[in-house]
Amino acid sequence: MKTLRHVGTLAFVLGLFTAVFVGMPWYMMVSDDPVVPWWLRTAVFCLLGGILVVLLTLALEQTRDRTSKARALPAESDHEVLLMSSAELPGREIAEILGLVQGHTVFAIWLGKDLSAIVRLILGGELTEYTEMMGKARTTATDRMISKAEEMEADAIINVRYATTSVVGTAAELLVYGTAVKLHN
Repeated sequence: MKTLRHVGTLAFVLGLFTAVFVGMPWYMMVSDDPVVPWWLRTAVFCLLGGILVVLLTLALEQTRDRTSKARALPAESDHEVLLMSSAELPGREIAEILGLVQGHTVFAIWLGKDLSAIVRLILGGELTEYTEMMGKARTTATDRMISKAEEMEADAIINVRYATTSVVGTAAELLVYGTAVKLHN
């Protein structure tokens, strides 16, 4: 289903760019001739067909998601460095504060996935394209923060916080930060 939606969005994007950046200048220069060339007709059909394929796959996905049972979230992978959102670790004592560690990334989705998300805004439902994007961004930023803590030979990162901001268009920055600490054995 995802592959079919990607084919539809690709057809839409190709049709859109061909119709706008080639078809419009052609029409302006040869507006006397009422015959529409084959390549412009193909671009318009790709544009409309792409939208239709995206709409159909999204509708099918939404009906499938409504009927399927909720799936359990995958377990986070274990890291050598313990991550805590609190300032204390129950049953453990902090031996040394090593300092601030952070990781960040900027992620964006391509126009085709953005089109799918816009359709979901209209029809309703989870914007899975953005959910996937932010999940990947969170994982990337967290891994970068953990790498910095491992360089400092930290046992844990406490007070872990996440912050996001919109950069431009559909691009989002995700920042994760915390305090790297050594623990008593």
